Amino acid sequence: MSQSGKNLRFTSALSNFSLKDFWRQNKFSYLMLLPAFLVVLFVIIYPFFYNFRLAFSNLNMYNMRQFIQSGSLEYIGFNNFIRIITESSFWIILFRTVVWTVINVAAHVVFGIFYAIILNRDIMFKSIYRTLLVIPWAIPQYIVVLVWRGMFNYRYGAVNLLLSKLGIAPIAWLSQASTGFTAAIIVNVWLGIPFMMMIALGGLQSIDPNFYEAAEIDGANSWQQIKHITLPLLKPVMLPATVLGTVWTFNNLRVIYLLTQNTLTNKIDILVTYVYRAAFEFYRYGYAAAFSLIIFVILLVWAISFIDYINED
Repeated sequence: MSQSGKNLRFTSALSNFSLKDFWRQNKFSYLMLLPAFLVVLFVIIYPFFYNFRLAFSNLNMYNMRQFIQSGSLEYIGFNNFIRIITESSFWIILFRTVVWTVINVAAHVVFGIFYAIILNRDIMFKSIYRTLLVIPWAIPQYIVVLVWRGMFNYRYGAVNLLLSKLGIAPIAWLSQASTGFTAAIIVNVWLGIPFMMMIALGGLQSIDPNFYEAAEIDGANSWQQIKHITLPLLKPVMLPATVLGTVWTFNNLRVIYLLTQNTLTNKIDILVTYVYRAAFEFYRYGYAAAFSLIIFVILLVWAISFIDYINED
């Protein structure tokens, strides 16, 4: 069909379009979507643009009363953003956040696939093992972190008691920055493995068993089957899960904040915990809003770049 014919057809369809008839035909669908749209509007869209507004202001605890009374903000342009990126602490915290994210996501993916491959085989008590491995994901994260905090206690914690039985001296896990950061990684790895395991297990169960049967006939061993069949066919499933896991880990506030509260305050912060302290402990609302926008831009650029890289492959 020529371009003029397509334009004529489009013009004809547009002239026959009736908004009233369209609403009558799709009224029920849009009414069902309305509650979800309102939740997204008031929980995500409005706070995002409100945060964008605060990022260019100097709102803090001292001028909060004036803002409440008048509703007006004193805008300072890009001063908050310039102050953030020129601080040496920002780059240190950013580097620590990248290390935190890479180690955690890599461990989640590797151990998740490992456990999924084991559970996908015919083994005794499979349902019991699956239940035990899902427990970290099922328990509320606040409770898990507080339990681990007790387990890392220097004198009475289960971790040091186990180390003493192995002949290793107790470690002051939550008193030093290096050991505190290690403890936080251990807790977050334990929390994140079940999610990746369940995603990988679902992907494994969708792989056609004929691939493995053909590989066995060709003489491929277990590792060769995993390398040439399992991992390539899991890639479309695991890549979106890795993107989600990276964003969640990058923005994981609870583990480091709850684990090191009142012990290693500010010493092993990642970006999101630093923002939380800036907003709700130091009451630097404009500064924290600008910082959160920088985090959003970092994750947005990373996600777009990662997705483009995947599409090129």
